Amino acid sequence: MTTTDGVAARSATPSPATMAHKAQTQSNRVEVTGAQSLILALEAVGADTVFGLPGGAILPAYDPLLDSTTVRHILVRHEQGAGHAAEGYAAATGKVGVCMATSGPGATNLVTPIADAYMDSVPIVAITGQVSSRAIGTDAFQEADIRGITMPITKHNYLVTNADDIPRVIAEAFHIAATGRPGPVLVDIAKDALQSKTTFVWPPRVSLPGYHPVIKPHAKQIREAARLIQAARRPVLYVGGGVIRAHAAEDLAAFVAATGIPVVTTLMARGAFPDSHQLHLGMPGMHGSVAAVTALQKSDLLITLGARFDDRVTGELKSFAPDAKVIHADIDPAEISKNRVADVPIVGDAKAIIADLTTAVTSGEYQADPAAYQAWRETTIGWKSTFPVGYSAPSSDALMPQYVIERLGAIAGPEAVYVPGVGQHQMWAAQFIRYERPMAFANSGGLGTMGYSVPAAMGAKVAEPDRTVWAIDGDGCFQMTNQELATCVINNIPIKIAVINNSSLGMVRQWQTLFYNERYSNTDLHTSVGMRVPDFVKLAEAYGCVGLRCESPDDVDATITKAMEINDVPVLIDFVVERDAMVWPMVAAGVSNDLIQIAKDTAPQWDREESEAMEQDLDADHDGIPSGSHRPETTA
Repeated sequence: MTTTDGVAARSATPSPATMAHKAQTQSNRVEVTGAQSLILALEAVGADTVFGLPGGAILPAYDPLLDSTTVRHILVRHEQGAGHAAEGYAAATGKVGVCMATSGPGATNLVTPIADAYMDSVPIVAITGQVSSRAIGTDAFQEADIRGITMPITKHNYLVTNADDIPRVIAEAFHIAATGRPGPVLVDIAKDALQSKTTFVWPPRVSLPGYHPVIKPHAKQIREAARLIQAARRPVLYVGGGVIRAHAAEDLAAFVAATGIPVVTTLMARGAFPDSHQLHLGMPGMHGSVAAVTALQKSDLLITLGARFDDRVTGELKSFAPDAKVIHADIDPAEISKNRVADVPIVGDAKAIIADLTTAVTSGEYQADPAAYQAWRETTIGWKSTFPVGYSAPSSDALMPQYVIERLGAIAGPEAVYVPGVGQHQMWAAQFIRYERPMAFANSGGLGTMGYSVPAAMGAKVAEPDRTVWAIDGDGCFQMTNQELATCVINNIPIKIAVINNSSLGMVRQWQTLFYNERYSNTDLHTSVGMRVPDFVKLAEAYGCVGLRCESPDDVDATITKAMEINDVPVLIDFVVERDAMVWPMVAAGVSNDLIQIAKDTAPQWDREESEAMEQDLDADHDGIPSGSHRPETTA
């Protein structure tokens, strides 16, 4: 066929939107290819954006995608970027994010974001092409068993070899991803299924035997929880990311108003409860606030909502909150009593559970009396006042990363979206930006994926085009996915990037300082100390972004303000910061939360009113080796 004939043939082919309308007006049936059926199904489930990269096996789907009037495709520069962008889109809105890749290496490049979404309960659907069904299992060119590879890191996955199954599978995939505990679903479609003729029928007949997420909590468990809350004198609300996924922030606020119980919010729950609220004690865990960590340790009741007692919160599990009874509410029954045995397990949606608990403690048999917790409230608020999260200003004019992030949050404000990478800058973004609303903070919590920030921020900006979106990245993380700046420029996605440039793999360097006698093995990145490889400002400009640099505390506000005024292209600021700054407080890995430190070898002293802190004679990881002693292990 000549080029002219090809153009004529394309112009004569109805768009997926036209075919969808035809299907709705003609008994919901229309004759199409499997590829056309896929695009019709995406339109029908309400997908408006797909982040992807074409290749041979998925190519049949890209032809009808070109004609869709409702699904926007954003061409990324690496499939990992597509997956993280889908995550950012979902995290900013709660809607299902969509990414697409071809077979073999295209599909395997999605494994990291799929695993990331699985760990953090992010609803995404990943669509991959597969070699033709007759070639599956022959080690064909660009064949990979992506279904087998992702089986442990997806809620569910599909291999589609029959074009007739495509509408049903897409409908089921979106339903599974978004309901119950949200998470990723993989749909792998053989190339011949995309090329075959089929009849598109919508809505399809969906059958998911055995998949019935429990939404409504059991009344008996709610009553038992209310009884424990009434009897408690030192209760704490231990709030996890499940509260955000359930859109339950307003319900949580109502419960706190009714009971006066102090709140801690995990890294994944930042914004679920306003930082400005007096009863918010901060973030618990390895780098949590003293007030949050200590309140959990000294509590007599943990009201655990959508959290999973992960190791970064509990520290040494056997010593975590030793005197506390546990109410554990989660939509995933597998999480309850997995790490800490629950005295009252409640399975259900966090929004429904919190609403029922509020009713139970305000009007039921076991009404809670806020006055009963008055002494406890005063104690926890006192800890919050005495041991605020802070940092020491350097004696020189060095630029402290904490100050940069603190000012960034103050200038951009609570309506912005903040998307950090992983490491020190992630912890500082959680500590020094004040979050007043849910979905203002998106990060890689469970998997800790370097390279998450830029593509996830891109996805968040696509989902929320009217909000300011800041990617807060480290110089190490940024170099893993910075090629997506090209995607942002070409697709008019004006994110803002703050590179916290300490010329190091910062968190690894911190551990080497504390635990490896300052033996800095392979953590120097040469991005600002001694040389600039690369020069981030020039790199940004090469991609068509605006590049700025800030090296002095006196210039921080002006530089951020200038970036805030640029809204037509992406803008990057290279903040050259003090490389020896550390994240405090800190609980070393594997030790009790009772051993929290507010600075190196310095812990809170609770027994002497005249002293706020005491020196410790053990080294920072409490293994009995004095600080400064050489140890044989030299690698992280």
